[in-house]
Amino acid sequence: MPDQRTRTDRVLTKEEQESLTPKQVLTLLVDGNTRFVAGDITHRDHQAQVRAAAQGQWPKGVVLSCVDSRIPVEDVFDCGIGDLFVARVAGNIINQDILGSMEFACAVSGAKLVLVLGHEHCGAIKGAIDRVEMGNLTALLSHIHPAVAAVTGFDDDRSSKNDPFVHSVAEQNVRVSVQRVRDESPVLRDLEAAGRIQIMGAIFAMETGVVSLIA
Repeated sequence: MPDQRTRTDRVLTKEEQESLTPKQVLTLLVDGNTRFVAGDITHRDHQAQVRAAAQGQWPKGVVLSCVDSRIPVEDVFDCGIGDLFVARVAGNIINQDILGSMEFACAVSGAKLVLVLGHEHCGAIKGAIDRVEMGNLTALLSHIHPAVAAVTGFDDDRSSKNDPFVHSVAEQNVRVSVQRVRDESPVLRDLEAAGRIQIMGAIFAMETGVVSLIA
């Protein structure tokens, strides 16, 4: 039987973006992930959305994700063209360029949510745990070392072969990145203090597609 769901061609407008609160944006992403997990994603006319968004964009949030190819961010939250700013870097680490991008997204373009999205079975996390050194990757992985050091309770096996340890480091790395956003960006910190944005962390489960929030 053919799918009868309506195909949307709309993109978020400035008025709709301005009317949203940070809490509402977070709820919209959680609801979108629920649809993604259930296979009930919204059908979109991407050609029409491209044309509709050509003259401006009013995304509701900015997501920092790992570069991992298994996490299609817009799909994970059932979002379309013009819904989200997305920054991607191995290990979802924070650096000056990422912070500047987040500041543009929120302070200039009106996004209401900053979400740092880590994931299970992360190669960057495993590389940091094993102290891999290779070209520019060495410096990148050094951003994750504080998360590795902060995780306790695994004295018997602190290797990348210990999945529970890797998972704990991935969660801690999200917390480290969230804290660095607040510590290193006065712009975003002040926006959050004023209630204009919310800064959150989350972890993506590879086997299920579920996104779990991290306070």
